[in-house]
Amino acid sequence: MKLLKPCWIAKEGQPIFSIDIHPDGSRFVTGGQGNDSSGRISIWNMKYILEESCVESSSSPKLLSQMDHHLACVNTVRWSHSGRFLASGGDDKIVIIWEQSPYSQGSSLLGGSNAEYWKVKYTLRRHDGDILDLAWSVGDSFIATASVDNSIIIWNAEKLPEVIKILKGHTGLVKGVIFDPVGKYLASQSDDKTMRLWRTTDWEVDT
Repeated sequence: MKLLKPCWIAKEGQPIFSIDIHPDGSRFVTGGQGNDSSGRISIWNMKYILEESCVESSSSPKLLSQMDHHLACVNTVRWSHSGRFLASGGDDKIVIIWEQSPYSQGSSLLGGSNAEYWKVKYTLRRHDGDILDLAWSVGDSFIATASVDNSIIIWNAEKLPEVIKILKGHTGLVKGVIFDPVGKYLASQSDDKTMRLWRTTDWEVDT
């Protein structure tokens, strides 16, 4: 195993709270704090991690896109399994679903030029508190979001913004969610010191 620490990712000096690698391995995304009170999502070119000898060019930059649409810190970023969509959630209590535009050039909110343009496809609002984690199910049929409001929301990823179920039962903030590789269960962890296993057939706790 080789440890790499690309200093150019942290050049802005702001905290990074989440990272995810695209399914095809071509890029990765980071989410965290922006320059002000806003959140920041950055999509980076993976080839500069894999090939240290690469020289950056205008046609293939290290930073592919920057999105500053979240009004508060971004806590979680996750690619869909297909790689078509990117989901993000943060302290502004919303989830944003992003889709890459066919247009090659776009502008960030700070006025900079993006090599890739990722547009907002959906904005999901149902949580009453900060969103700490999210997960896509196998086949990208569902999205589960976890919040400090002690709940988990199951979204119909094929008919957004439709909500399938709001899972309640945790008595503390929900810190993490993940689907099993087969898609039969959703696991959640909470500040109430418990882990729960939910069946995806009826969204009840498996006992």
